[in-house]
Amino acid sequence: MQNGHADYRSATPPGPVPGVPPQPLSGHGASPPRPSAASTEPPSVIVDILSHADVRLNGDRPWDIRVLNPRLYHRILTSWSLGFGEAYMDGDWECDDLDGLFTRLLTTNIESAAVGRARARLLFEHLRHRVMNLQSRNRAFQVGEQHYDAGNDIFEAMLDSRMIYSCAYWANASTLEEAQYAKLDMICRKLELKPGETLLDIGCGWGGLARFAAEHYGAHVTGVTVSKEQLALAQERCKGLPIDLRLQDYRELQGKFDKIVSVGMFEHVGPKNYPVYFDTVQRLLAPEGLFLLHTIGIDVRSAGTDPWIDKYVFPNGKLPAATEIADAVENRFLIEDWHNFGRDYDRTLMAWWDNFVRAWPSLQHKYGDRFYRMWKYYLLVCAAFFRSRQGQLWQVVLTHRGRQSMYRSVR
Repeated sequence: MQNGHADYRSATPPGPVPGVPPQPLSGHGASPPRPSAASTEPPSVIVDILSHADVRLNGDRPWDIRVLNPRLYHRILTSWSLGFGEAYMDGDWECDDLDGLFTRLLTTNIESAAVGRARARLLFEHLRHRVMNLQSRNRAFQVGEQHYDAGNDIFEAMLDSRMIYSCAYWANASTLEEAQYAKLDMICRKLELKPGETLLDIGCGWGGLARFAAEHYGAHVTGVTVSKEQLALAQERCKGLPIDLRLQDYRELQGKFDKIVSVGMFEHVGPKNYPVYFDTVQRLLAPEGLFLLHTIGIDVRSAGTDPWIDKYVFPNGKLPAATEIADAVENRFLIEDWHNFGRDYDRTLMAWWDNFVRAWPSLQHKYGDRFYRMWKYYLLVCAAFFRSRQGQLWQVVLTHRGRQSMYRSVR
Protein backbone atom coordinates (compact mmCIF):
# COMPACT_ATOMS: atom_id res chain seq x y z
CA MET A 1 0.00 0.00 0.00
CA GLN A 2 1.17 3.54 -0.73
CA ASN A 3 -0.62 6.55 0.76
CA GLY A 4 -3.69 4.44 1.37
CA HIS A 5 -3.91 3.14 -2.22
CA ALA A 6 -3.20 -0.38 -3.44
CA ASP A 7 0.04 -0.47 -5.43
CA TYR A 8 -1.17 -1.70 -8.82
CA ARG A 9 2.42 -1.98 -10.07
CA SER A 10 3.51 -4.56 -7.50
CA ALA A 11 3.75 -8.16 -8.72
CA THR A 12 1.95 -10.04 -5.97
CA PRO A 13 -0.55 -12.76 -6.77
CA PRO A 14 -8.15 -11.70 -7.37
CA GLY A 15 -11.03 -13.32 -8.09
CA PRO A 16 -14.74 -13.28 -8.17
CA VAL A 17 -17.00 -10.93 -6.33
CA PRO A 18 -18.04 -11.91 -2.79
CA GLY A 19 -19.48 -15.41 -2.61
CA VAL A 20 -20.48 -17.97 -0.04
CA PRO A 21 -18.15 -19.52 2.55
CA PRO A 22 -15.96 -22.10 0.78
CA GLN A 23 -16.94 -25.75 1.07
CA PRO A 24 -15.10 -28.44 -0.88
CA LEU A 25 -16.84 -29.93 -3.88
CA SER A 26 -17.22 -33.68 -3.97
CA GLY A 27 -13.83 -35.23 -4.55
CA HIS A 28 -11.89 -32.06 -3.70
CA GLY A 29 -11.85 -32.10 0.09
CA ALA A 30 -8.25 -33.20 0.52
CA SER A 31 -5.27 -30.92 0.10
CA PRO A 32 -3.75 -31.35 -3.38
CA PRO A 33 -0.07 -31.98 -4.00
CA ARG A 34 1.68 -28.64 -3.88
CA PRO A 35 3.24 -27.83 -7.26
CA SER A 36 6.43 -25.90 -7.58
CA ALA A 37 6.11 -22.34 -8.82
CA ALA A 38 7.95 -23.37 -11.98
CA SER A 39 5.69 -26.36 -12.80
CA THR A 40 4.49 -26.26 -16.42
CA GLU A 41 1.77 -28.91 -16.15
CA PRO A 42 -1.57 -27.88 -14.66
CA PRO A 43 -2.42 -29.81 -11.47
CA SER A 44 -5.28 -32.21 -12.07
CA VAL A 45 -7.30 -30.61 -9.26
CA ILE A 46 -7.39 -27.29 -11.18
CA VAL A 47 -8.33 -28.99 -14.44
CA ASP A 48 -11.08 -30.90 -12.64
CA ILE A 49 -12.48 -27.80 -10.91
CA LEU A 50 -12.58 -25.84 -14.18
CA SER A 51 -14.26 -28.73 -15.99
CA HIS A 52 -17.32 -28.31 -13.76
CA ALA A 53 -17.78 -24.90 -15.43
CA ASP A 54 -16.86 -26.19 -18.90
CA VAL A 55 -13.67 -24.13 -18.90
CA ARG A 56 -10.40 -25.44 -20.33
CA LEU A 57 -6.81 -24.39 -19.92
CA ASN A 58 -5.36 -23.33 -23.29
CA GLY A 59 -8.60 -24.16 -25.05
CA ASP A 60 -9.77 -22.39 -28.20
CA ARG A 61 -13.14 -21.08 -26.99
CA PRO A 62 -13.54 -17.40 -26.05
CA TRP A 63 -14.11 -18.19 -22.36
CA ASP A 64 -11.15 -20.58 -22.04
CA ILE A 65 -8.02 -19.58 -20.11
CA ARG A 66 -4.74 -19.12 -21.98
CA VAL A 67 -1.85 -19.73 -19.59
CA LEU A 68 1.06 -17.39 -20.31
CA ASN A 69 3.08 -18.16 -17.18
CA PRO A 70 2.78 -21.54 -15.41
CA ARG A 71 3.31 -19.92 -12.00
CA LEU A 72 -0.44 -19.29 -12.30
CA TYR A 73 -1.12 -22.75 -10.87
CA HIS A 74 0.89 -22.14 -7.72
CA ARG A 75 -0.80 -18.79 -7.20
CA ILE A 76 -4.27 -20.35 -7.47
CA LEU A 77 -3.52 -23.22 -5.10
CA THR A 78 -1.96 -20.96 -2.47
CA SER A 79 -4.11 -17.80 -2.73
CA TRP A 80 -7.22 -18.88 -4.67
CA SER A 81 -9.21 -15.92 -6.00
CA LEU A 82 -6.60 -13.41 -4.83
CA GLY A 83 -3.87 -15.32 -6.63
CA PHE A 84 -6.00 -15.78 -9.74
CA GLY A 85 -6.80 -12.09 -10.03
CA GLU A 86 -3.30 -10.85 -9.30
CA ALA A 87 -1.98 -13.32 -11.84
CA TYR A 88 -4.29 -11.70 -14.40
CA MET A 89 -3.04 -8.25 -13.44
CA ASP A 90 0.54 -9.50 -13.91
CA GLY A 91 -0.20 -11.02 -17.33
CA ASP A 92 0.12 -14.67 -16.28
CA TRP A 93 -3.07 -15.59 -18.13
CA GLU A 94 -5.49 -14.16 -20.66
CA CYS A 95 -9.05 -14.74 -21.78
CA ASP A 96 -10.94 -13.27 -24.73
CA ASP A 97 -14.29 -13.31 -22.89
CA LEU A 98 -13.49 -12.47 -19.26
CA ASP A 99 -17.07 -11.80 -18.22
CA GLY A 100 -18.20 -14.97 -19.98
CA LEU A 101 -15.52 -16.97 -18.15
CA PHE A 102 -16.62 -15.70 -14.74
CA THR A 103 -20.30 -16.13 -15.50
CA ARG A 104 -19.55 -19.82 -15.96
CA LEU A 105 -17.37 -20.02 -12.86
CA LEU A 106 -19.84 -18.21 -10.62
CA THR A 107 -22.87 -20.07 -11.96
CA THR A 108 -21.20 -23.33 -10.90
CA ASN A 109 -20.27 -21.86 -7.50
CA ILE A 110 -16.50 -22.00 -8.07
CA GLU A 111 -15.85 -20.27 -4.74
CA SER A 112 -16.74 -23.46 -2.90
CA ALA A 113 -14.00 -25.48 -4.60
CA ALA A 114 -11.02 -23.94 -2.78
CA VAL A 115 -8.63 -26.58 -1.43
CA GLY A 116 -5.54 -26.82 0.76
CA ARG A 117 -3.72 -23.58 1.57
CA ALA A 118 -6.14 -21.56 -0.55
CA ARG A 119 -9.09 -22.80 1.49
CA ALA A 120 -7.28 -22.04 4.75
CA ARG A 121 -6.59 -18.50 3.54
CA LEU A 122 -10.25 -17.92 2.69
CA LEU A 123 -11.35 -19.27 6.05
CA PHE A 124 -8.94 -16.86 7.72
CA GLU A 125 -10.44 -13.94 5.76
CA HIS A 126 -13.94 -14.98 6.81
CA LEU A 127 -12.84 -15.25 10.42
CA ARG A 128 -11.33 -11.75 10.19
CA HIS A 129 -14.68 -10.36 9.05
CA ARG A 130 -16.51 -12.20 11.79
CA VAL A 131 -14.21 -11.15 14.64
CA MET A 132 -13.17 -7.62 13.64
CA ASN A 133 -15.31 -4.56 13.01
CA LEU A 134 -13.75 -3.70 9.64
CA GLN A 135 -16.12 -0.75 9.16
CA SER A 136 -15.53 1.02 12.49
CA ARG A 137 -15.36 4.81 12.74
CA ASN A 138 -11.58 4.89 12.48
CA ARG A 139 -11.68 2.74 9.31
CA ALA A 140 -14.65 4.49 7.68
CA PHE A 141 -12.58 6.65 5.33
CA GLN A 142 -10.29 3.89 3.98
CA VAL A 143 -12.56 2.95 1.08
CA GLY A 144 -12.78 6.62 0.08
CA GLU A 145 -9.01 6.97 0.08
CA GLN A 146 -8.35 3.78 -1.90
CA HIS A 147 -11.21 3.54 -4.38
CA TYR A 148 -13.26 6.72 -4.66
CA ASP A 149 -10.17 8.92 -4.58
CA ALA A 150 -8.51 6.83 -7.31
CA GLY A 151 -9.00 9.65 -9.81
CA ASN A 152 -12.00 11.76 -10.78
CA ASP A 153 -10.85 11.60 -14.40
CA ILE A 154 -11.46 7.83 -14.46
CA PHE A 155 -14.99 8.16 -13.14
CA GLU A 156 -15.83 11.18 -15.31
CA ALA A 157 -14.81 9.16 -18.37
CA MET A 158 -16.60 5.97 -17.31
CA LEU A 159 -19.91 7.19 -15.86
CA ASP A 160 -22.84 9.17 -17.23
CA SER A 161 -22.88 12.97 -17.25
CA ARG A 162 -24.20 13.13 -13.65
CA MET A 163 -21.49 10.66 -12.48
CA ILE A 164 -23.90 8.19 -10.92
CA TYR A 165 -21.77 5.28 -9.67
CA SER A 166 -24.54 2.76 -8.97
CA CYS A 167 -26.87 0.49 -10.90
CA ALA A 168 -28.95 2.19 -13.59
CA TYR A 169 -32.59 1.34 -14.31
CA TRP A 170 -32.96 0.02 -17.86
CA ALA A 171 -36.68 -0.87 -17.97
CA ASN A 172 -37.45 1.75 -20.64
CA ALA A 173 -33.97 3.06 -21.41
CA SER A 174 -31.60 2.43 -24.32
CA THR A 175 -28.56 4.43 -23.15
CA LEU A 176 -26.66 4.77 -19.88
CA GLU A 177 -27.69 8.42 -19.67
CA GLU A 178 -31.38 7.55 -19.99
CA ALA A 179 -31.10 4.64 -17.55
CA GLN A 180 -29.44 6.71 -14.83
CA TYR A 181 -31.99 9.50 -15.27
CA ALA A 182 -34.77 6.91 -14.91
CA LYS A 183 -33.16 5.55 -11.72
CA LEU A 184 -32.83 9.00 -10.12
CA ASP A 185 -36.38 9.94 -11.04
CA MET A 186 -37.71 6.64 -9.71
CA ILE A 187 -35.92 7.21 -6.40
CA CYS A 188 -37.47 10.66 -6.02
CA ARG A 189 -40.93 9.31 -6.88
CA LYS A 190 -40.54 6.43 -4.44
CA LEU A 191 -39.61 8.99 -1.77
CA GLU A 192 -42.67 11.08 -2.70
CA LEU A 193 -40.29 14.04 -2.70
CA LYS A 194 -41.94 17.47 -2.68
CA PRO A 195 -40.67 21.04 -3.13
CA GLY A 196 -39.14 22.47 0.04
CA GLU A 197 -38.66 19.10 1.75
CA THR A 198 -35.33 18.22 3.33
CA LEU A 199 -33.50 15.21 1.91
CA LEU A 200 -30.50 13.51 3.49
CA ASP A 201 -28.25 11.63 1.04
CA ILE A 202 -26.01 9.18 2.95
CA GLY A 203 -23.10 8.48 0.63
CA CYS A 204 -23.71 11.31 -1.84
CA GLY A 205 -20.87 10.48 -4.24
CA TRP A 206 -20.24 13.25 -6.75
CA GLY A 207 -23.56 14.91 -5.93
CA GLY A 208 -25.56 13.62 -8.89
CA LEU A 209 -28.64 12.58 -6.93
CA ALA A 210 -28.48 15.67 -4.70
CA ARG A 211 -28.41 17.96 -7.73
CA PHE A 212 -31.19 16.02 -9.46
CA ALA A 213 -33.44 16.19 -6.38
CA ALA A 214 -32.81 19.92 -5.98
CA GLU A 215 -33.28 20.82 -9.65
CA HIS A 216 -36.20 18.53 -10.53
CA TYR A 217 -38.05 18.20 -7.22
CA GLY A 218 -37.16 21.39 -5.33
CA ALA A 219 -35.62 19.57 -2.37
CA HIS A 220 -33.09 20.99 0.10
CA VAL A 221 -30.36 18.37 0.25
CA THR A 222 -27.70 17.45 2.79
CA GLY A 223 -25.15 14.92 1.58
CA VAL A 224 -22.23 13.11 3.21
CA THR A 225 -19.32 11.19 1.69
CA VAL A 226 -16.05 9.66 2.94
CA SER A 227 -14.12 10.67 -0.20
CA LYS A 228 -12.25 13.98 -0.38
CA GLU A 229 -12.05 13.81 -4.17
CA GLN A 230 -15.76 13.15 -4.48
CA LEU A 231 -16.60 16.01 -2.15
CA ALA A 232 -14.48 18.55 -4.00
CA LEU A 233 -16.03 17.78 -7.38
CA ALA A 234 -19.55 17.42 -5.94
CA GLN A 235 -19.39 20.85 -4.33
CA GLU A 236 -18.28 22.34 -7.62
CA ARG A 237 -21.11 20.61 -9.52
CA CYS A 238 -23.77 21.67 -7.00
CA LYS A 239 -22.88 25.37 -6.70
CA GLY A 240 -25.84 27.72 -6.45
CA LEU A 241 -28.28 25.04 -5.33
CA PRO A 242 -29.78 24.44 -1.85
CA ILE A 243 -27.30 21.62 -1.22
CA ASP A 244 -24.95 21.14 1.74
CA LEU A 245 -22.27 18.49 1.13
CA ARG A 246 -19.88 17.29 3.82
CA LEU A 247 -16.94 14.94 4.42
CA GLN A 248 -18.52 13.03 7.29
CA ASP A 249 -19.23 9.56 8.64
CA TYR A 250 -22.95 8.77 8.81
CA ARG A 251 -22.72 8.04 12.53
CA GLU A 252 -21.93 11.71 13.22
CA LEU A 253 -25.08 13.11 11.59
CA GLN A 254 -27.56 15.17 13.58
CA GLY A 255 -30.97 16.74 12.90
CA LYS A 256 -34.27 15.72 11.32
CA PHE A 257 -35.02 15.13 7.63
CA ASP A 258 -38.29 14.67 5.74
CA LYS A 259 -36.76 12.01 3.50
CA ILE A 260 -33.52 9.99 3.60
CA VAL A 261 -31.81 8.09 0.79
CA SER A 262 -28.68 5.95 0.66
CA VAL A 263 -27.47 4.70 -2.72
CA GLY A 264 -24.55 2.28 -3.03
CA MET A 265 -23.21 3.02 0.45
CA PHE A 266 -24.71 0.24 2.59
CA GLU A 267 -22.18 -2.19 1.11
CA HIS A 268 -19.54 -0.40 3.21
CA VAL A 269 -21.45 -0.53 6.53
CA GLY A 270 -20.81 -4.13 7.59
CA PRO A 271 -23.05 -6.45 9.66
CA LYS A 272 -21.53 -5.40 12.97
CA ASN A 273 -22.75 -1.86 12.27
CA TYR A 274 -26.22 -2.60 10.86
CA PRO A 275 -27.92 -1.85 14.20
CA VAL A 276 -26.21 1.52 14.61
CA TYR A 277 -26.81 2.34 10.93
CA PHE A 278 -30.56 1.78 11.14
CA ASP A 279 -30.72 3.38 14.61
CA THR A 280 -29.08 6.47 13.10
CA VAL A 281 -31.57 6.62 10.22
CA GLN A 282 -34.44 6.05 12.64
CA ARG A 283 -33.23 8.96 14.78
CA LEU A 284 -32.81 11.29 11.77
CA LEU A 285 -36.03 10.49 9.89
CA ALA A 286 -39.14 12.61 10.49
CA PRO A 287 -42.18 10.70 11.86
CA GLU A 288 -44.01 10.71 8.51
CA GLY A 289 -40.80 10.40 6.50
CA LEU A 290 -39.62 7.82 3.97
CA PHE A 291 -36.21 6.13 3.75
CA LEU A 292 -34.99 4.47 0.55
CA LEU A 293 -32.07 2.05 0.79
CA HIS A 294 -30.43 1.18 -2.54
CA THR A 295 -27.86 -1.60 -2.12
CA ILE A 296 -26.20 -4.55 -3.79
CA GLY A 297 -27.18 -7.83 -2.17
CA ILE A 298 -26.18 -11.48 -2.37
CA ASP A 299 -28.32 -14.55 -2.88
CA VAL A 300 -26.85 -16.45 0.10
CA ARG A 301 -25.46 -15.06 3.35
CA SER A 302 -21.65 -14.96 3.22
CA ALA A 303 -19.13 -15.03 6.03
CA GLY A 304 -16.73 -12.67 4.29
CA THR A 305 -15.71 -10.75 1.18
CA ASP A 306 -13.67 -11.90 -1.78
CA PRO A 307 -9.99 -11.19 -0.96
CA TRP A 308 -9.22 -9.59 -4.33
CA ILE A 309 -12.17 -7.19 -4.19
CA ASP A 310 -11.20 -6.36 -0.61
CA LYS A 311 -7.59 -5.63 -1.51
CA TYR A 312 -7.92 -3.78 -4.80
CA VAL A 313 -11.40 -2.28 -5.03
CA PHE A 314 -13.57 -1.99 -1.91
CA PRO A 315 -11.55 -2.50 1.29
CA ASN A 316 -13.60 -3.57 4.31
CA GLY A 317 -16.77 -3.98 2.23
CA LYS A 318 -19.41 -6.62 2.90
CA LEU A 319 -22.50 -7.36 0.83
CA PRO A 320 -25.72 -8.05 2.76
CA ALA A 321 -28.08 -10.96 2.31
CA ALA A 322 -31.82 -10.24 2.38
CA THR A 323 -32.13 -11.95 5.75
CA GLU A 324 -29.46 -9.68 7.25
CA ILE A 325 -31.34 -6.55 6.17
CA ALA A 326 -34.65 -7.96 7.37
CA ASP A 327 -33.18 -8.93 10.75
CA ALA A 328 -31.62 -5.48 11.24
CA VAL A 329 -34.80 -3.64 10.23
CA GLU A 330 -37.08 -5.64 12.51
CA ASN A 331 -38.47 -3.54 15.40
CA ARG A 332 -36.96 -0.42 13.81
CA PHE A 333 -38.87 0.11 10.53
CA LEU A 334 -41.67 -1.28 8.41
CA ILE A 335 -40.78 -2.51 4.92
CA GLU A 336 -43.11 -0.75 2.49
CA ASP A 337 -41.50 -1.95 -0.73
CA TRP A 338 -38.64 -4.25 -1.83
CA HIS A 339 -37.65 -3.90 -5.49
CA ASN A 340 -35.02 -6.13 -7.14
CA PHE A 341 -33.49 -5.19 -10.50
CA GLY A 342 -30.10 -6.89 -10.18
CA ARG A 343 -29.98 -7.90 -13.83
CA ASP A 344 -29.72 -4.21 -14.71
CA TYR A 345 -26.33 -4.04 -13.00
CA ASP A 346 -24.80 -6.37 -15.60
CA ARG A 347 -25.83 -3.97 -18.36
CA THR A 348 -24.68 -0.97 -16.32
CA LEU A 349 -21.22 -2.43 -15.74
CA MET A 350 -20.82 -3.32 -19.41
CA ALA A 351 -21.74 0.26 -20.33
CA TRP A 352 -19.10 1.53 -17.88
CA TRP A 353 -16.57 -0.84 -19.41
CA ASP A 354 -17.32 0.42 -22.94
CA ASN A 355 -16.87 4.02 -21.78
CA PHE A 356 -13.63 3.18 -19.97
CA VAL A 357 -12.17 1.45 -23.05
CA ARG A 358 -13.00 4.43 -25.27
CA ALA A 359 -11.38 6.82 -22.80
CA TRP A 360 -8.31 4.70 -22.04
CA PRO A 361 -5.98 6.31 -24.63
CA SER A 362 -6.30 9.62 -22.75
CA LEU A 363 -5.79 7.94 -19.35
CA GLN A 364 -3.07 5.42 -20.15
CA HIS A 365 -0.08 7.69 -19.57
CA LYS A 366 -1.24 8.38 -16.01
CA TYR A 367 -2.37 4.94 -14.86
CA GLY A 368 -0.41 2.29 -16.80
CA ASP A 369 -1.15 -1.18 -18.09
CA ARG A 370 -1.40 -2.96 -14.74
CA PHE A 371 -4.12 -0.55 -13.60
CA TYR A 372 -5.92 -1.18 -16.90
CA ARG A 373 -5.91 -4.93 -16.31
CA MET A 374 -7.03 -4.43 -12.70
CA TRP A 375 -9.92 -2.17 -13.74
CA LYS A 376 -10.94 -4.48 -16.57
CA TYR A 377 -10.96 -7.42 -14.17
CA TYR A 378 -13.02 -5.47 -11.64
CA LEU A 379 -15.73 -4.35 -14.08
CA LEU A 380 -16.11 -7.58 -16.05
CA VAL A 381 -15.99 -9.93 -13.06
CA CYS A 382 -18.63 -7.79 -11.34
CA ALA A 383 -20.78 -7.95 -14.50
CA ALA A 384 -20.51 -11.75 -14.32
CA PHE A 385 -21.46 -11.64 -10.64
CA PHE A 386 -24.83 -10.14 -11.52
CA ARG A 387 -25.25 -12.17 -14.71
CA SER A 388 -24.79 -15.36 -12.70
CA ARG A 389 -27.57 -14.21 -10.32
CA GLN A 390 -25.35 -14.35 -7.27
CA GLY A 391 -25.57 -10.56 -7.19
CA GLN A 392 -28.82 -8.67 -6.64
CA LEU A 393 -29.71 -4.98 -6.57
CA TRP A 394 -32.36 -3.93 -4.08
CA GLN A 395 -34.26 -0.74 -3.43
CA VAL A 396 -36.04 -1.02 -0.10
CA VAL A 397 -38.47 1.65 1.12
CA LEU A 398 -38.78 1.87 4.91
CA THR A 399 -40.99 3.90 7.24
CA HIS A 400 -41.46 4.39 10.96
CA ARG A 401 -43.89 1.92 12.46
CA GLY A 402 -46.20 4.75 13.52
CA ARG A 403 -46.44 6.46 10.12
CA GLN A 404 -50.09 7.15 9.28
CA SER A 405 -49.90 7.90 5.55
CA MET A 406 -50.56 5.13 3.03
CA TYR A 407 -47.59 4.19 0.83
CA ARG A 408 -48.08 3.16 -2.80
CA SER A 409 -45.13 1.50 -4.51
CA VAL A 410 -43.95 2.90 -7.87
CA ARG A 411 -41.68 1.64 -10.64
